[in-house]
Amino acid sequence: MSNLFQSFHVVSDNVKYTDDEIIATYAYDGSPSVQVKADGTLTVEPTKVEYQFKTVRKVAKTGMLLVGLGGNNGSTVTGSIIANRLGLVWKKRSTEYKSNYFGSLTQASTVRIGTNNGQDAYVPFYGLLPMVAPNDLVIGGWDINNSNLAEAMARADVFDSDLQRQLAPHLEKIVPMPSIYEPDFIAANQEERANNVIPGTKQEALEQIRKDIRDFKAKNGLDSAVILWTANTERFADIIPGVNDTAEALLQSIRDNHPEVAPSTIFAVASILEGSIFINGSPQNTFVPGCLQLAEREGVHIAGDDFKSGQTKMKSVLVDFLVSAGIKPLAITSYNHLGNNDGKNLSAPKQFRSKEISKSNVVDDMVESNHILYKENEHPDHTVVIKYVPTVGDSKRAMDEYVSEIFMGGTNTIALHNTCEDSLLAAPLIIDLVILAELMSRISYKTADMTEFAPFHSVLSILSFLLKAPLVPDGTPVVNALFRQRACLENIFRACVGLPPENHMLLEHKAFGKK
Repeated sequence: MSNLFQSFHVVSDNVKYTDDEIIATYAYDGSPSVQVKADGTLTVEPTKVEYQFKTVRKVAKTGMLLVGLGGNNGSTVTGSIIANRLGLVWKKRSTEYKSNYFGSLTQASTVRIGTNNGQDAYVPFYGLLPMVAPNDLVIGGWDINNSNLAEAMARADVFDSDLQRQLAPHLEKIVPMPSIYEPDFIAANQEERANNVIPGTKQEALEQIRKDIRDFKAKNGLDSAVILWTANTERFADIIPGVNDTAEALLQSIRDNHPEVAPSTIFAVASILEGSIFINGSPQNTFVPGCLQLAEREGVHIAGDDFKSGQTKMKSVLVDFLVSAGIKPLAITSYNHLGNNDGKNLSAPKQFRSKEISKSNVVDDMVESNHILYKENEHPDHTVVIKYVPTVGDSKRAMDEYVSEIFMGGTNTIALHNTCEDSLLAAPLIIDLVILAELMSRISYKTADMTEFAPFHSVLSILSFLLKAPLVPDGTPVVNALFRQRACLENIFRACVGLPPENHMLLEHKAFGKK
């Protein structure tokens, strides 16, 4: 008998199912309160807060609007969803492949839900709560290049030729809407692609994008739309008082056509003003303080920054393992070369700097967790190199060396070579981000001191598992360790159906007792 079940129903006084909602009461054992005494010792007091979670069961008809629709990621994610809808099968040499969602947290991973006759029982991740099916997503978006998606797919050359042949008639019907082109924010080598550009001022561009979102929703009868930036990495925007440090200053700067307002920020502002979730999949600082303030003021969810798909995901696992095992990483050297348009854009110094920052910060919380190994303000040497090599195309090479100090002055060196099919790793993350963001828009909570249910914070830090440089609310700790990020996501969803967190204690198998 299979240990995988497609659905479940929680039988508990703490959970109520109606046709419209799931309402769960959950006793949350929060982070213990820690007090430092005069002699330097600690007192630790456990805390407990009772939450009620309400999840709307009806899944919204959802649009996925990609900025950079004609890029490698955009054409790959669109083609993959269409291939899955149609159940396409193709051959690579003599091997037959079927369309799937491998690499997707929501579609291809499972969650242990309990035990059945002494054996663990699992459900698909998407079975925890009602989620949008990726095949039901309505896809559109913008790009600075006017190629239809069949041409974009051929240019990216990510899919096998037999699959490209089958997809071409479906993708050639999809043409990106004009996008914003600001040469100062992306590499000069992108100019030749920019033939599909919104004319006029930044305010006019803002109004056009807002209209595009409204029109797309109306044309397709959508309940909601999630806008996601998967276009070129921009340089970092300068944070300037009176320009982008407050919501009103940012809106005025857009009206004034200020040069330091980035295209990605204009898309974010447009999405927020339209009440649509915006996700930044690139490393630049799209969410300047004024943009964050606007999202909080309007009560719209946002998430970022930068897809965590290959080398950085491995790093967030390996460094967590080393530090947790009491091993001290001294130097982490990460080298990449890739030949897609992302690599071409990153060959410019300012755009590379954005990526370098997002890749370098991934170990900070793990280092900070162990001051037995590291002195105050001590960090491992951490170097990131990215080179553009057109020959390798989308097949990115990532090479890492980890040099660590071990027992009694010994040295341990781990060298990894990781060949990452860049867009095939990123596309499932895009799908997951859209699905999970839409779900979060249907979940609300209430505590004893609240009179009515409220949505989660505008900054969806719960999506950190999928992002390289997680955006978090002010004053919130940044967590990069991959296991902790996934546990957070899973356990919050378990709480929404009244289930305890997965703590891996399994006491029933370890403390049998005497009978």
